[in-house]
Amino acid sequence: MILAKVTGTVVASQKAAKMEGVKLLLLEKIDPISLKGKNDFVVAMDGVGAGKGEIVFYVSGSSARLAEITLGLPTDATVVAIVDVIEQNGSFTYQKK
Repeated sequence: MILAKVTGTVVASQKAAKMEGVKLLLLEKIDPISLKGKNDFVVAMDGVGAGKGEIVFYVSGSSARLAEITLGLPTDATVVAIVDVIEQNGSFTYQKK
């Protein structure tokens, strides 16, 4: 799983029929300690109802097609979790508000 921040949404008016109704999110990979963006972006299907500004985990490759919402869909990235807390060595680097 890869840690990222939802920075926006992507709208595609023409897409594969199976993709109808699936939200597309623009994600930026982040450093888990500083939470700073790495200027490395990916478009992912939303499997959990994530929103702008949230920290999420996404999976890529064949794993992206194993989430319930993406079974059989042509995707290479799917958001599978919304992060509540990041802790390292007893210190919280992130807590969802």
